[in-house]
Amino acid sequence: MTLNRRGFLGAAAAASALAAPMVRAQARPRVVVVGGGAGGATAARYIAKDSQGAIDVTLIEPTRTYYTCFFSNLYIGGFRELSSIAHTYGTLAAEYGINVVHDWAVGVDRDARTVTLAGGGVVGYDKLVLSPGIDFVDGAVPGWDLSAQGRMPHAYKAGTQSELLKRQIMAMPEGGTYVMVAPPNPYRCPPGPYERISMVAHHLKTNNPTAKIIIADPKAKFSKQALFEEGWQKHYSGMIERIGPDFGGENVSVNPADMTVDIDGEVINADVVNVIPAQKAGAICDAAGLTEGNWAPVDGHSMVSRMDENVYILGDATNQGDMPKSGFSANSQAKAAAMAIRGALTGSRVFPAKYSNTCWSLIAPEDGIKVGAAYEPTAEKIASVSSFVSQTGEDAALRKTTYEESLGWYAGITADMFG
Repeated sequence: MTLNRRGFLGAAAAASALAAPMVRAQARPRVVVVGGGAGGATAARYIAKDSQGAIDVTLIEPTRTYYTCFFSNLYIGGFRELSSIAHTYGTLAAEYGINVVHDWAVGVDRDARTVTLAGGGVVGYDKLVLSPGIDFVDGAVPGWDLSAQGRMPHAYKAGTQSELLKRQIMAMPEGGTYVMVAPPNPYRCPPGPYERISMVAHHLKTNNPTAKIIIADPKAKFSKQALFEEGWQKHYSGMIERIGPDFGGENVSVNPADMTVDIDGEVINADVVNVIPAQKAGAICDAAGLTEGNWAPVDGHSMVSRMDENVYILGDATNQGDMPKSGFSANSQAKAAAMAIRGALTGSRVFPAKYSNTCWSLIAPEDGIKVGAAYEPTAEKIASVSSFVSQTGEDAALRKTTYEESLGWYAGITADMFG
């Protein structure tokens, strides 16, 4: 083919047109999100949705099916099927164009702005979001480590651990003993251990009414304590004993081999031992050098790390101030971070961050309680500006309404996370 000047220019223009999408794709800013839970999945979805293709979003999450920790206690109590708390990432990939990578993130090179994967891959980023949830503090409960989770489950990461704990509870002998070793502050979902006690008690009351529940608790008080204790007295009188720090509840060790718990020198033979250890930020935060103590400090205005302006950290892993470590909190923080990231990368408008949280708990069938607050960032932290909590003595109709609220919230937040 002979090209004259006009033909050459036309061919060049066509080639340029074909190449242009590739050039634009390569030039798109890149956001990598590590962790596909309430914080990470929400952030990935909002960044992709609201940037309308202007930002390349990669979500790194090792599990193909994600089980929410919130509502996992209701599965243990027999109020839900395990499948009802299971979610996948197909919609995020298909409808929002998110590149979902099922692998473990094992390292971050903050100078090169890359994330290393367990499978050997390396993913580059312009902005990084870390939302890895929790890991456990080594040696927090003498005698227990992750190698013992098959005999003494924590079930504080939902899925197979939830299944295991439920099966152990169902297999308890008549009149058997369930012991929970509760965690010290701060930890994921402050009311969570006590909702779990309620759910275990509900199952035992129905199926094994002479069984006993013992809580070894290192804390002097706990979230919604008066409400839980009122409910336990009403629904499960005589079944639950809580041993707090005044009576040795902070001096606890376990022996998984013989299924015993030593509480301040008194050895208890147990049929089920649910150990919920002290917690810390997911390991990738420490690997990235973004933690102080056990948690990752962030600026509450945007959830950006106080150690790296190109990294945002969400949810349970953070040290941010007054917000509890909860799914609702992580979801709320993710939206503020997504807005800040879009603003930084595309110049879109960024509005002042506002946050909220509500934690619902179920004590017995249709006996729901809640606590929550609204928050605003200051220079030092995310600060509570208003709060509410259920009251003791509420009537059954209000408690039923509170429980029904929680069902609506679960449907809403999971749709917000997974599309």
